[in-house]
Amino acid sequence: MSDAFLQHRDHLFGVAYRMLGQRADAEDAVQEAWLRYRGADTTGVADLRAWLTTVVGRLCLDQLRSARARREAYVGPWLPEPLVERLPDAEPEPGEAVALADSVSFALLLVLDALGPEQRLAFVLHDVFGVPFAEVASTLGTTAENARQLASRARRAVQAGQRRHTTDRSRQAEVLAAFTAAARDGDLGALAKVLAPDVVALGDGGGLVSAARRPVVGADAVARLVVGLYQRAEREGFTLEPVLVNGDLGLLVRPVGVTVLSISPEGLVTGFYNQLNPEKLGDLV
Repeated sequence: MSDAFLQHRDHLFGVAYRMLGQRADAEDAVQEAWLRYRGADTTGVADLRAWLTTVVGRLCLDQLRSARARREAYVGPWLPEPLVERLPDAEPEPGEAVALADSVSFALLLVLDALGPEQRLAFVLHDVFGVPFAEVASTLGTTAENARQLASRARRAVQAGQRRHTTDRSRQAEVLAAFTAAARDGDLGALAKVLAPDVVALGDGGGLVSAARRPVVGADAVARLVVGLYQRAEREGFTLEPVLVNGDLGLLVRPVGVTVLSISPEGLVTGFYNQLNPEKLGDLV
């Protein structure tokens, strides 16, 4: 790849991942953008980053539109492909940690997944990456005013999710420690105290491995589920390693999957997500 393209590659992957929620699909979109860039005459392009962003946006929009039927046939809940990192040596500043998690968290991607493709594109391009509405409209093939309205509707849905699911890294660490201790001890009461009354647990097995086919809702039901999963982990010798999952604290559970919590500003777990689908885990486990 040329230096000019490589300069924007991470940005393009960020756009595609937030649009598609799949690392492999995002990489494919970036690769296709590279092929189109290589075959195009861009000598008259004043802003290559904007041009490439539009190309990737259109590719992702086409994928989302064609993926609707496939998603309806998906077995059980769908969760994003996780972006897993080792814990950093130093804690980031609270505002920095929240901003990172806000921009790519499981909770955000699940909210985005519930939006229509056009709303999702308008929000990702404008609100996350600052693309002007005129360029968003060009990508969508619509007017700037309509692009603005699409982004506004998406923004309201995202803001509602952020209020429920966003907290800083230090609070996440406290809640994760209390959560895992209660699960290890089989203490349903202590576990329920850190769960929101309407907490939702989702497990994505993709029909390939065992996972609940429906969301588990409510503190009591989720507490029982979590204790059962932890007892299985101990019984079968799984290892649990704290990691960052899409910017939030989570657990790498070898050899089965990745777990991440959404935590409210009040310190309650609002979402418990288990990514178990081997096709979305690569060599993580």
